[in-house]
Amino acid sequence: MMNDRVPPTAPVPLSTLLSHPALGLRQVAGGREADTPVYFVHTSEMEDPVPYLLGGELLLSAGVHCPEAAGAGTYWDRYVARTVQAGAAALGFGIAPVHDTVPRALAEACDRHGLPLVEVPRQTTFTAVASAVWDVMAERRHHELRSLTEAQQSLATAAARPHPVPAVLRQLSQHLGGWTVLYGPVGPDAPAAPAAADCAELAAAGPRPSRDARKALGALAARLRSGPSSAAGRATGAAGEELLLTAYGLGGPAGPEDRLALGVCAPRRDGADGAIVGVAVVLLSLLTARRVVGAEAERTSALVRLMLGAEPARVAGLLSPLPGQPGQSGTRRQSGEPGQPERPGTLGQSGASSEPPLGGALWTVVHGRRRGRGRDDGLLATAALAAGLGTPLVDLDGDALSALVPGEAEVRAQPGWTLGVGAPVPAAELTRGGADAARALRRAVAERVPLVRSGPPRAGGVGSLVDPAEAGAHGRALLAPLEGAPALLETLRVWLSLHGSWDRTAVALEVHRNTVRQRIARAGALLDVDLGDADVRMELWFALKWA
Repeated sequence: MMNDRVPPTAPVPLSTLLSHPALGLRQVAGGREADTPVYFVHTSEMEDPVPYLLGGELLLSAGVHCPEAAGAGTYWDRYVARTVQAGAAALGFGIAPVHDTVPRALAEACDRHGLPLVEVPRQTTFTAVASAVWDVMAERRHHELRSLTEAQQSLATAAARPHPVPAVLRQLSQHLGGWTVLYGPVGPDAPAAPAAADCAELAAAGPRPSRDARKALGALAARLRSGPSSAAGRATGAAGEELLLTAYGLGGPAGPEDRLALGVCAPRRDGADGAIVGVAVVLLSLLTARRVVGAEAERTSALVRLMLGAEPARVAGLLSPLPGQPGQSGTRRQSGEPGQPERPGTLGQSGASSEPPLGGALWTVVHGRRRGRGRDDGLLATAALAAGLGTPLVDLDGDALSALVPGEAEVRAQPGWTLGVGAPVPAAELTRGGADAARALRRAVAERVPLVRSGPPRAGGVGSLVDPAEAGAHGRALLAPLEGAPALLETLRVWLSLHGSWDRTAVALEVHRNTVRQRIARAGALLDVDLGDADVRMELWFALKWA
């Protein structure tokens, strides 16, 4: 076997040399493992090669040390046994100038000891074999470094997403071709060295291995001490393949409640894989620190309070993913524990406060509809949208999207989506912002553009010349014949907003164009007006806005 002196270089599989078209090598005896690694090429005609080998070499010899007449008896058996003892990967035997063929005794000895024996043809020099090995090794090393760089970049990108932990686990799983899992104790009172059953899977990515492999990996993670540490083992997969198991402790010295570990179950591992895992361990240690967990806890608190009836304006500050925004610091509590009723006029437990209430900043509502076929992985799609929109407050429900973007940040178009963006509104007016975004989305779908924004109402204009109360009464009276027919009213609104386009109105409302024609004809009949008259259409448009 190869000894511990072999350096961590990128080896060349023996099968690669055997298939090299310019060498013409042929294996004639010994072990037939296709992935036998070759780390060096060494030429020697010494009778005893042991003092000159490091291990992992393709030892090249023309048999000068043993002429044909001296090859009888046990000579070749002793030579092969010593070569195996030195840890050589394979033996390459050159035809000529001493031997015309590979000695039969040598081939039999290689079969007995399991040493791959490769015939080097007369026209192939040993230098050519060595040069081919160095070329392939350099190419593999370059590929390894490039893969490592790409993996580091993808892991860093995943760590910058709004849902970083599952994104990092998935990227690591893809690079290793295995299963990755984040372990943690079951509860805050878990002991410092819990049993395997106390190690819970908090998040995972990749194809799940067999139950025995998962149990063995969980046991490794449970034995880790707090802070940086590691443990390794092996397991057998469902198909009988060997799996490498490794567990890594995350973070610095902390209490038992913070004990987290990364588990990796993969069928292979090389130098680049080890470096990639090291990057992931550092990133996950940073991402699972207390300050990140605290931010997620505040968002969870906000969700609980909303479900229990709290006003959006009172909890909006807990949702802000952008520290430093006015009135959106997530460090101040606005009431007691989550789930308790809000007390108007108070801020936390400090009584009255002269500071403005949280949630006074603006929010932008975004609605969207997917174009074409969607992704199979909802988590990755949500993470990509959250990164593109600049907010973790994303709700992806099939082909429909809703999002809350804090502040007045510009919302950009997203690949594969049609978006409607409402005007920025305070948290107390999110309903109005949602309605604006929905109307903008209908326009975007009808006009077949990736994004439409609903701008703030213009100051002045014709509408400002009319008393709002009188205008509302006039609009309701004019549209009274359509009362109780919301489909006709909405179709008329969309049709007028799209300048009387039957096709775009049909697309926006998701109905057939003939249905649009029938509804508009019915609305015109009930209103007893000529919808072909521009003045009539203009008056109806103002009535719809006023009403």
